[in-house]
Parts: sequence; C-alpha cells; structure tokens
Amino acid sequence: MTSPPPTGGPGQPVSGARAKAVARERERLRALRERREAQSTDAGVDGFTVRRWRKVGVFGAQAVLQALALLQQLASLAQDATHDALADALRNEPDDRLLPAVRTILERADPATISATLRAIHAGGFLWLSEVGKQRLTALTEGDDTLAVSGSEDPYGAFALLNGFATDGTATFPPRMLPRVLPWIPLSVLDDLIDAGVVGPEHQPWQYRAGETEHAYLIARLVPEQVTTEQAAALGWTAPQRRRAFLAGGEPLPPVGDVYDLLERVADGDASVVKELEGILPRDLVLRLRRLLDGVDVGNWDRDLWEDRGLWRLIFSLWEPKAAVNPSRSPLHALMALRQAYDLLCLNDLTRASSQIDKLVSFETAEPAYRAEALNFHAYTLLLREELNAAAVVLKGISGSHELAESNLRMVEQRRAVPRNDRPAASNPYLDLGLPHGAPSWESRYRDLRREHVHDVDMSARLNSAMKRIRDAERDEDWSGFFVLPLDLDVFELPDEVPVTLVPPLAPLTRRTTPRSPDSLALVRQRAVADLLPHLLNAPRRPDRNARMHTQ
Repeated sequence: MTSPPPTGGPGQPVSGARAKAVARERERLRALRERREAQSTDAGVDGFTVRRWRKVGVFGAQAVLQALALLQQLASLAQDATHDALADALRNEPDDRLLPAVRTILERADPATISATLRAIHAGGFLWLSEVGKQRLTALTEGDDTLAVSGSEDPYGAFALLNGFATDGTATFPPRMLPRVLPWIPLSVLDDLIDAGVVGPEHQPWQYRAGETEHAYLIARLVPEQVTTEQAAALGWTAPQRRRAFLAGGEPLPPVGDVYDLLERVADGDASVVKELEGILPRDLVLRLRRLLDGVDVGNWDRDLWEDRGLWRLIFSLWEPKAAVNPSRSPLHALMALRQAYDLLCLNDLTRASSQIDKLVSFETAEPAYRAEALNFHAYTLLLREELNAAAVVLKGISGSHELAESNLRMVEQRRAVPRNDRPAASNPYLDLGLPHGAPSWESRYRDLRREHVHDVDMSARLNSAMKRIRDAERDEDWSGFFVLPLDLDVFELPDEVPVTLVPPLAPLTRRTTPRSPDSLALVRQRAVADLLPHLLNAPRRPDRNARMHTQ
C-alpha cells in the first residue's frame, strides 16, 4: 500500500487536512500490525499458507483468517465459476480468479452486503481496493463525510448527500441528483431534504416510493390537498376530514381548538375571536379579514367579501349603521336595511325608521319577499300617522300573496270605520316592547323594561298600555286588532353558511420522522460505501515498502 507522500510537492509543506489523513492511516496500519503480531502465534495458519495468500493481497496469518471468514459468508451467494474460485480459496488455494469472483458476487448483492464486505476488506488490510477507493473508505469509516467526488462516481448520490449534511449544505444539494437519491434514501433523510427546501412538490418524490404508506405520507407533506379520504385515514390524519366537514356545513365539528373552531364562531357572528384568528391565518387571509373590519366604519365592502354569505353574521355583529342603509348596494345591504328598519320600529324611533323605510320602498327591484316586507313596514308607519287610506292602498298591493298582509288590510279598514277619537292605540304592543309579534316572552320583557324605565313616566305608561292590550288579546284570544309585522321572519334571518373565503388551504402534514436521524445517516453512509464497489480490483495492488513493513 502506497503511503501518502509527506509533502504536497517538492519543497512544499503538507496541508493540514492531508497531514491528518496521513497520520490516521499510519496509526491504522500500526494497530493492524500489532494485532496481527499478537494473534499470529495462535492463528493456526502455517507460513506456507500465509505466503499463498500474499499472492492475492492478503498479508499475515490473522488477515488470512479474516479473509476465510469473509469468503465463507459470501459462499452462499456464489454461483457457477465464482463458487469454484471461492471453494479453492476456502481450501487455502487462492488464485487470480478470487477477486473477479468476489466482484461478481457483490455486483448481484444488496447494498448492505456490499458495504459490509468492503468494510471487512478494508479492516483486514487486503490490497483489493484501488488507492482512491481505500482513501474514500477510510474517510467514511472514520466518519469524515466531506468527500468530493464527481457525479459519474456517485451513481446513487450518496456521497453528495453525505457532503451536504456534513457541511450543513442540504439546501445546496444538486437538484439534478434528486432522481438518484429519491428511490432509496430513508424517509427521515427525505424529510430533511423537504425541510431544507431541496425537495418540493415539483419533484413528486412519492412517485419514487413503492410503499403505499410512504406514498400517502409524502403527498400529505407536499400536496396535502391531493390526499384522498382513504389515505388520510391510513395516516391517522384528521385535518383533511375536519376541513371537508367544515366546508360542507351541517353539524358543528367537535371542538379541538383549531382554526375551524374559530371559523365556526366567526360564522356565528362572534367578533371576539377575530384577533385570535388573525394569529393563525395565512397572511393573505389576514389581509382579507382586515378589509372586512375596515369596511365596518363606512358600511361598504368589495364584492368578493359580501358574496361570501358566511361572513354576513360577523359583518352584522360589527356594523352599526349611523344613517339609513341603501338597500340597492348589495344583497347584504338590502338585508341590513330591512333589519335596520324593523329594529328602529321596535325601538319606536319613528323618524329614523321612516327614513330607512323610504329607501326600502324606493328600491323597486328588490326581491319580492323583501319588497313585501318594505311595503308592510311603510303601511305600518302610515297607520301610526293615521293615514289609513294610504295604508290601505299600500296593503292592497301585497295582500293577494300574503295572508298576514290581508289581515293587516282588514285591521286598517275596520279602523277606518271607527271615529278617530274612539280608536285604540295603533301600534303593535309586541313591537312597543321591542319584540316580534306574538312573542311568548313578552311578560319578562315587560318587567325588564319597567325596571329599566322606572323613573320615566311616559315610557312606563306606554309599557303598561302595551301589557294591558296583550293581556286582553290573550284573554279574548283575538289578536285581529294588531298590525302584524314582519310578514315572514325567515326573510330577516342571516345566512347559516360557513365563511369559505377565510378557510385556509390545508396545511401540510407535520413531519413524523426524526430530523438528522443518526440511524438514517448511517444507511446513507452504507450506500456510499457500497458505491465504492467499482474500486474493487480484479487483481490485488502491488504491496509497496510501507505495506510490506506493516504486514509481514
């Protein structure tokens, strides 16, 4: 074996790395010689046999025993002529057929067998490897992974991979070598490459893996939206199921404290979770949510926001119109205008209510259900002003399609027949209490308002009048004297939908392997050693002076 020259060239000092490599190799040879000398007396190998093995690059009695043990392990893999060559060697009759036979066996073997064999050859000091192969194997054996080899000498990319990890440069691993490593690297190493950004969806690493579980796992890590229900179930990954269930609506999801719980509360109009939601949504959705919040001050939103009906409850919980809402701006504004008019009537704020109702009435292209409610509101305000003829005209326009409008029309016509001074209060007493017509909770509401306005004489009298009129109606089971509104409470209901435009993309599956796993890197190193098989010679190297000195 040729020792590394002591200088980098004539008159040139040895580099630090080179000097260390020389020292390591000398120490290895010294230890090998001492071990052989200590064991040679008990080896049971005679000098004649030792001399025969020297011809095939095996020096010393202990090395002969190691070679015999190695060949015995390979014998089960030998076929045809290779078997004969190994059989002769096992009878201590090695010849020039031995190394080609070993090479032929290893070319058919798996990487683990190749690696173990090459390590045994190196440990025994056999001169079966080229000088370059010996140097690389020495470095790998000692854990020095900073190896520089050409791409053609790195058929599986193991050396490039080891070099990348050794220098913490996985992010600079050559993408052109990915097809070499993706089929065989351990899953944790592949995860390391994914985390470093070396492997992405465009590389489709799942196409290189045979196992269904790994196939599904890699898809979930890189293109989670493509994971099937069956794959998610096999991985025990519930996020896709929760996302699909949320988007489908239906029964609320069992709470687990994730983004879908917060979005469920947003869908219910809970504005208290907005800040928390901003903390977990991706940046683009955070900006979308802030656009929604900004629109609250002016009561105006871009089309893409109000078209998501799952956001309406949140908008309505935040938006408090300071003036009459223009219902023609959007379906959201139309519903707000309708609800605003009703709320103002319940608050007996007739001035603001009339202003809002005027805008509703002028919106002639409103949906028929909205239009009918607006006209019924208008008729009610006319009734409160005792403009009964005008109220009757308005109600006749909708009475044909609404039974309650017909009832209101009869009430107005009956009232017209009564002298003005003999007419009872025109307002609906339930609305006077701020409740929908016929609300069964009117008594508790009445008591709450009486306590609230205990010092307001006018308000107390109005509340008492409303209470008496409702009790009389319940006693007589006759509510025909009350103007009913709204005509259909369902028209005033907010959409029961999910805010689909705030649902973030499915987050990739969290890594499930150990980063920089020593066991996985050991498998990469094993592959790198196996890749040194081309450096196994067909004839042993000539021993030089240094080799003879250490292997006698």
